[in-house]
Amino acid sequence: MSRLFGTDGVRGLANVYPMSPDMILRLGQAIGIYFSRKQHHPKILIGKDTRRSGYMLEQALCSGICSVGVDAFFLGPLPTPGIAYLTRGLRASAGIVISASHNPYHDNGIKIFSSDGYKLPDEVEDELESLVQDPNLADQSPTGADIGTAKRIDDAVGQYAVFLKEQFPKHLKLDGLRIVLDCAHGAGYKVGPKVFQELGAEVFVIGNEPNGTNINERCGALYPHDLREKVLLYKADLGIGLDGDADRIVLIDEKGEIIDGDEILAVCGISMLKKGNLHGNTLVATVMSNMGLEAALAKHGGKLIRAKVGDRYVMDSMRQGDFTLGGEQSGHLIFRDSSTTGDGILAGLKFLEIMIEENKTASELRHVMERFPQLIRNIKVKEKIPLEQLTTFNQALMNVEKTLNGRGRVVFRYSGTESLARIMIEGNQLEEIEKFANSLSQELVLAIENNVKRS
Repeated sequence: MSRLFGTDGVRGLANVYPMSPDMILRLGQAIGIYFSRKQHHPKILIGKDTRRSGYMLEQALCSGICSVGVDAFFLGPLPTPGIAYLTRGLRASAGIVISASHNPYHDNGIKIFSSDGYKLPDEVEDELESLVQDPNLADQSPTGADIGTAKRIDDAVGQYAVFLKEQFPKHLKLDGLRIVLDCAHGAGYKVGPKVFQELGAEVFVIGNEPNGTNINERCGALYPHDLREKVLLYKADLGIGLDGDADRIVLIDEKGEIIDGDEILAVCGISMLKKGNLHGNTLVATVMSNMGLEAALAKHGGKLIRAKVGDRYVMDSMRQGDFTLGGEQSGHLIFRDSSTTGDGILAGLKFLEIMIEENKTASELRHVMERFPQLIRNIKVKEKIPLEQLTTFNQALMNVEKTLNGRGRVVFRYSGTESLARIMIEGNQLEEIEKFANSLSQELVLAIENNVKRS
């Protein structure tokens, strides 16, 4: 049996191992047994995005949890950060998210939050994995009144909406601002419009008609083309694009230009520096974040710490240093004074707050950061071969780094959620890094082919 947990929970093609109903039922049993050992009469929350397979997996999880005598509570479609918030607020033992985030609808996944709203540490995932693989997992299942119950929490969206509005300063309103919101036909399709409208904005909503198969389909944070067109059409002040589980964001300024996670971090980080709210004057980003972010912070007396790619690793660094802001270029942004995980709607509110306070347009705000040219090449791979085994490619990487000599960076990594190798290269001359990106991509393909032939 292959490993269940990856870099962000369990993920795969729905109805196929590991996202098959029988395996998810066993995972539900393991979760119930684990938290029963930690707390008397635990309760487990289950939320999801809008994928068709969510209904199937929700029932399988619930069956597993209830079969070991633990109570399950359905939240329905709700953003990942909303599930984290309610796990804390409702004093639950754990909160489970059924979502594959930005992946296509045919995939699905399981993410688990502990009672404090943070994702489970590796050692707990390892223990859950051991329980799943135990052939005697459910040998002594309860019967009668000892079987767990399942209930639905009807006002989950309302509770999360109240929380989000409370994060926006009470002396400010969104009156007079025109916003286009793309919900990616995902988990934020109800709560997103509700929050921005109730704070006073004029909101044009797209991507808010989920049908089970259109989540992330040419829309939302990953595909902001339609969002950009609508911002220009409606002469909006800001476009906000969420992904399928609404834990990431992309913005469009009033001129139709994309504002990515690095630029949002720069705007928010510098604002927090000015207010004295950026603990240690430090922001946490990843190895993929643009060098321009680091330079922008340095101009204002701030510094950047880089973590591995993945919002859980960003959060780990934030918790270790007690830092208040972190995130990824992809749009996972963590405001730790408010939330325990990335939150797209919250990030949009934070950006709007700065627009109002500084009386600037989105395009004016984004200019606090000047981007270095950066290219990313994605190469499909069947097997994630360790870099040290790709001898010729590894040597080519080192040669490029030597040539750049501090004028840029090269990052090679495998995707944690897809069968892809990524090469990121940045520097101060676009033509130079394009040449390096093309040559390294070719070297990688050759190195993989040679490795396969040798094996």
